[in-house]
Amino acid sequence: MTHATYPPLDTAKSVADDVWIVDSGPLKAAGIPLPVRMTVIRLKDGGLLLHSPTRMTKPLLKQLTELGPIRHLVAPNSAHWTMLKEWQQNAPDAITWAAPELRNRAQVKRSGITLDRDLTGAGDAAWPAELEQVDVPGIGGFHEVALFHTPSRTLVLTDLVQNLEKSKMPALVRPLLSLAGNAAPDGKAPRYLRAVVKLKGQPARDAALRLVALNPERVIFTHGDWFEQDGAARLKRALDWIV
Repeated sequence: MTHATYPPLDTAKSVADDVWIVDSGPLKAAGIPLPVRMTVIRLKDGGLLLHSPTRMTKPLLKQLTELGPIRHLVAPNSAHWTMLKEWQQNAPDAITWAAPELRNRAQVKRSGITLDRDLTGAGDAAWPAELEQVDVPGIGGFHEVALFHTPSRTLVLTDLVQNLEKSKMPALVRPLLSLAGNAAPDGKAPRYLRAVVKLKGQPARDAALRLVALNPERVIFTHGDWFEQDGAARLKRALDWIV
């Protein structure tokens, strides 16, 4: 099962100045073992922002706190919030930011996690100025908030791009990736998520066009082989279903 992931796991790996990834998992989703990834950004004030937190381990917590104090936790869409609680307990002074409408979901209310602020773009003085937010909406209350780290030109997504490598998956699962349309090297959002976003119409398309216009050097996302190089061109191909 661990073959689906990207070892070493649960350790911060530098990918750009002040940007690290933490690979973890696998998680099970519809029978597919999913690798999962957290992005860590060190801000100008020296504090850390954790995007889509993965499982917490004591060695990982120690490693991160040596990089800087954890000041922000980000739940960027309706699926990537389930591992927040342990990070909140170990970084009690961190602000937890949530995608719009996430706090209204019954499962979130039952979980006991605290969501301090919504990701609503510019205007909140507590939000780091070097991170631009792009909210990609969908029907049914779906939102995925992408982050663009201006100093490193790194775009951080969650599920809007998945790029799962068939060679890392069990043989019986590989045809499902072709059906879902999220297989490497031409990964995209899975087809069900494309429908959710496309049905939102022009607001979703405008948001996707904003992502492409950012012209990122690299694109990090939570599932699969992320775009370490040629980020802008590969992002445009990955979003061709909407842009």
